[in-house]
Formats: sequence, C-alpha cells, structure tokens
Amino acid sequence: MIKSVVLLCALGICGKVFGLQTTTYELLMPDVYPHRDELYLCTPIRIFPDRSYSIVGFEPNASMHTAHHMLLYGCSEPGSNDSVWSCGEMSSNEIDAQYNTASPCRSGSQIVYAWARDAPSLTLPEGVGFLIGKNSPIKYLVLQVHYMSKFPKGKTDNSGVFLKYTQEQMPRQAGVFLLGTSGAIPPKKVEHMETACTMTEDKVIHPFAFRTHTHSLGKVVTGYVVRKNEQGDEWTLIGEKDPQLPQMFYPIQDPSPISKGDIVAAKCVMNNTHEHTVRIGATNKDEMCNFYLMYWVERDTPLQQKYCFSAGPPFYYWSRAPQNFNRIPVQDNAKYT
Repeated sequence: MIKSVVLLCALGICGKVFGLQTTTYELLMPDVYPHRDELYLCTPIRIFPDRSYSIVGFEPNASMHTAHHMLLYGCSEPGSNDSVWSCGEMSSNEIDAQYNTASPCRSGSQIVYAWARDAPSLTLPEGVGFLIGKNSPIKYLVLQVHYMSKFPKGKTDNSGVFLKYTQEQMPRQAGVFLLGTSGAIPPKKVEHMETACTMTEDKVIHPFAFRTHTHSLGKVVTGYVVRKNEQGDEWTLIGEKDPQLPQMFYPIQDPSPISKGDIVAAKCVMNNTHEHTVRIGATNKDEMCNFYLMYWVERDTPLQQKYCFSAGPPFYYWSRAPQNFNRIPVQDNAKYT
C-alpha cells in the first residue's frame, strides 16, 4: 500500500537551507530483502495533493558496497500500488518470484535525483527547488535502488535518500534532462557512444550541475551545448568527468543559458577490454552511457522533454546526426587504452 505523505515540519526533522525553514523526510527502502543478483526495487510515496512543496536538498543514505545506484523518479502515477516492487528499467517484462514487476512510473516519468559510487549530499542553489505536489505534475516520488548482489538470508536493506524540502515558494524551478544511448561496444575496442537533441521548446534553461554514469568500461563522459552560426558549429563544454569517480552532481563548466534552437550533446568514451561485445543494458555486466543535466527555469515550468536518447553505435554517431554537425571535438583514443 502506498504511503500518503503530508510533508509537515511536525513529521520530520526541521532545519534551514539558505535561511529557508526546511524539513527532512526519510525516503528509504522498507527493510527489503534482495533475493537475487541484479535486482531493481522501487518504493513510492504519494505527495498530499492539497499542498505544494519544493525539494532543495538530497542526502544519500547508501553505500556503493550495497547499492550499485539509486534513482529518484517524479511520477504522475506510480508503476504499482505495492509498497515495494521489482522495477528493472530495461527488463520490465521479467517475472520475479518475490515481487510484482512494473516500471517505476505508470505515467509522467521524470528523474529528480541520481546517486552512485558513494557520491555526497547535494544542495540546490539558493532560490531553486524541485516543485512537487498540488501545482506540479509530480504527485508521487518513487525511489529505485539497483542491488548488484543477492543478500545473505536474514539481511535486509533500507538504502535511500533524505529529502530536504520547504513549503515556501521558490522563484526558480529545477529540472533534469537526461542524455543517453543504446548501442554496443565491440570487443577489444575504444568506442564513442554519442547522442544529441535540439531544444524545441520556447524556454530558457539555466544549467548548474551535471552528473555522469557508466559501468566499468566508461573512461570519460562529456556534455556540450552546440550553437550553429555562419562560421560553423560552436561547441561549448558543459562538463566532463571520469565516471569511475563518485557519481555526484558536479558544478558545470559554463552556466550560459540554453535556449530554443540550441543543441545539447553528450559522449561516453568506452574501452571494452573483453573478448566479447558489451551492450547497453540493465545489469552490471552490461553498460550504460548517461549524462544528466540539472537546470533551473526562472518563473516558468521545466522542459516537457525529459530525455534525449540515440540508437548509439554502430547506428548513430555525431558525424551522421541530422543536425549536420561540423567542428566536432576530437578525442585521442590512445590515452583510453
């Protein structure tokens, strides 16, 4: 049964962020038992519909030795009415012996927060918050935890995240835009997994943080804003990071606003040292290529478009993209072998 949560100071731990009165809510797995390897579990809360709140900070309660990664989804409807369910993001049709199976969200899916590799807490900039509840399409929060390994009998887990929130209205709403790819990495090869999307909405977004995510083959993940002009494409670095470092949200390189017509692009450099092909997939034996862009909008709503995915190699590269890119930044494969 889904918990309905009225987020009030009396029900949590009160504090202050940038002078705001804030409360902490513990969104944790309810002592779950990961009964098999490579298990994704979800647990939801329903935001009380008569009030609006803004999340202004995230404090992880997890260890990379227990949880491979965590995602916090905002949903209009959750994927299940159960208190916990199996929610493998790329294997929603699987049959699980212990838990019902469903996606994290039935409708209105968007990512609010992500964590991996012992990343530290995140506090949003002053005046910025993720709007949830009454005046937001986010009516539920769903925590997803990826457990790589089966737990010993009798051992349970309560990994999750402490949410810092306020009832004060924020002048700037936060959003997350996720770039990623499908595709495959041939054996004994350094491969570039690339994606790009043109901004089509009449909005101005202000990027302030980025996060990278791959599994073990990732060497570097890079994000750009591309602006076309008469002289050729102008590639501006958003951020670049080794995904084997703590996968936290890092400050971006250039905070210039991104507008309609601009292109957001991302690349993962992967070094497959195995004798077999590695494909994008849900397990730790597979790979992922993700670049998360966190941004705010001034007295506006976040982008309707939440995701930008390409088919990846061997079908998609920037050199074949419909945007007809030129001046594509070149990376030296030799230093990643």
